Amino acid sequence: MQMDCFRDLPLNPEVMKGIEELGFRNLFPIQAQAIIPLLEGKDVIGQAQTGTGKTAAFGIPMIERLNPKINSVQGLVLEPTRELAVQVAQHISQLSKYAAFRVLPIYGGESIRKQISELGRGVHIVVGTPGRIIDHLKRRTLNLSSVKIAVLDEADRMLDMGFIEDIEYILSKVPANRQTSLFSATIDQSVMNVCDRYLENPEKILVSKDEIALTQITQHYMVVNPWNKFEILCNILDENHIERAIIFCRTRKRTSMLADKLSFRGYDAKPFHAGFSQQQRDLVVNSFREEKLKLLVATDVAARGLDIQGITHIINYDVPLDALVYFHRIGRTARMGREGTAISLVGYGELTQFGSIQALTKTTIEELEQNSPTVVFSVP
Repeated sequence: MQMDCFRDLPLNPEVMKGIEELGFRNLFPIQAQAIIPLLEGKDVIGQAQTGTGKTAAFGIPMIERLNPKINSVQGLVLEPTRELAVQVAQHISQLSKYAAFRVLPIYGGESIRKQISELGRGVHIVVGTPGRIIDHLKRRTLNLSSVKIAVLDEADRMLDMGFIEDIEYILSKVPANRQTSLFSATIDQSVMNVCDRYLENPEKILVSKDEIALTQITQHYMVVNPWNKFEILCNILDENHIERAIIFCRTRKRTSMLADKLSFRGYDAKPFHAGFSQQQRDLVVNSFREEKLKLLVATDVAARGLDIQGITHIINYDVPLDALVYFHRIGRTARMGREGTAISLVGYGELTQFGSIQALTKTTIEELEQNSPTVVFSVP
């Protein structure tokens, strides 16, 4: 039977009520293919990029299969960053609103005492980063012996960040007969090694082979004199009345300098990079998420992991050195089935890097002339 709508799924009324309150009706491809195997208790490998609905794909079966009357940690989700841990925990909390589950994000940079207190009161689902979860395990403030379902989310990114030993340690504390699922934007050999070791006869769901064919994003580029980039950027912002965008730069220094120049020119812009404290980064991201800030000027620390709705434009002020990073960057727009626009300002010295990007993509990147009107609106 082809599953098209959430109503087609065999879900409890409490779970269905939470889904409908979020306005979910039609299933995205990853949801249509992953939810039933997960409801059946199978291990799953899911290949899908962020923003395709995969949190609901693993979150809904989790809250459907766990028991809120058992006061212990039964569900575990590992995330590479604190931003993702918070976002995923919030999403699962919303989905389980009427199913009486307690969901707790656990991550570094926040008071561990507060987390210990929350754990002491009883939690059903933990969503966390490997480092802080291990901290709690060693303090014996977190017990994973009752975990029935474990999820490795953004697995490729966790491996890129060097978390393989942390993942192994954490999974050694979880019962061997658990259900395990792994979700990743890319499935390379290192990811498959994890699958072979920790998943048992997994169902393979390859929704998007890669992040190259982003058909919901209208892509443009403009070849420019590097000295004119700032003025051209301002023209693009003005002509298109851009209200909500991420502007990507290659380095922290350029990010801060560009944000300062935009602010001086009267634009509502702030920088976002790894040189800031976690508190500063949270402040900027929350302002942007709550639409109190229009322009986020960022390094590639924000290219993956940030899941913020309503971003209409991505502007590549600098072309990334790694062609694949381009696709991670522009994937910050066109979330959850919406449309978006990406514009790249390609300096003369960046033509080779941009050529590598064009060689990879399956979609058209249209060239814009500097002296022509840049009609590149997107649907919010």
